[in-house]
Amino acid sequence: MINSSPIHHILFPENWPAYTLLDSGHGRKLEAFGPYRFIRPEAQALWAPFLDDSEWSHVDGIFASDRSDDNDEASDGRGRWQLSPALPESWEMSYEDLRFVAQPTPFRHLGFFPEQSPHWLWTADQIKAFRSRHQRAPRLLNLFAYSGLASLHAAQAGAEVTHLDASKKAVAQAFENRDLSALSDAPIRFITDDASRFVEREIRRGRHYDGIMLDPPKYGRGPKGEVWRLEEHLPDLLAGCRALLSDTPLLFIATIYAIRTSTSAVQSAVGDALAGMGGILQAGELAIREEREAGRAIGQALYVRWSGHETS
Repeated sequence: MINSSPIHHILFPENWPAYTLLDSGHGRKLEAFGPYRFIRPEAQALWAPFLDDSEWSHVDGIFASDRSDDNDEASDGRGRWQLSPALPESWEMSYEDLRFVAQPTPFRHLGFFPEQSPHWLWTADQIKAFRSRHQRAPRLLNLFAYSGLASLHAAQAGAEVTHLDASKKAVAQAFENRDLSALSDAPIRFITDDASRFVEREIRRGRHYDGIMLDPPKYGRGPKGEVWRLEEHLPDLLAGCRALLSDTPLLFIATIYAIRTSTSAVQSAVGDALAGMGGILQAGELAIREEREAGRAIGQALYVRWSGHETS
């Protein structure tokens, strides 16, 4: 029987000197990514900014959404950047021993998500505990893996990783981040494919993984035009992931950025998919917090994660 924690856990980024939420308010957030400052929309900033206007006026980029309803499926987060001529096309950032590229994208983010770093640290602890118990590297599958920071961090911790994304551009960026991090020889298999179709094929092949991570979009398309809708396709994908877990299951992480989906709903869906496996199931929010003392917190995503053996 799975032990589901009744506590709504809120996780914040750790060890991120290169990223800072400087301020927020009036539906926007002011952030520093390395030496550069940006203003991005933030619907949950339901308060007035703390810093004065002078702090908000000196920025390197401002993002404006194409649509007023960011929860609209068709909006897909796209918009327009107003960028300073002095801002480089891309620049290098770091997290622990990782090195990676930062650059403004048409989807408002900068090629990675600092709020996901608590998952990377937790996964690393799980990997190290698994290696100690089983005297081998765990096999992890990272679906919707994007620019690869979770995959790279897991490989650094001692896992064998299969990294999958439907976007050739995203996988190419993951390659670049791998090389920047001096992990060209790391045991990472990079694949460009539709997640659901890949899972189905892996089941037919009889392959198994000790851990699975997924960060599905609310709406997307695969490399051959396959349509993905979170509410419609997530249950089948979760069932497929359950079938891929090995006899020595280590972990499962689902991160959801679809605001209209509740934490309790995702927790129930994952709990049903993993029923009978025992272990510990935790749910909550990934959030960021202003750098000042008693800074305000802003939820960025929902998450559910399961561990066969809790290590912390």
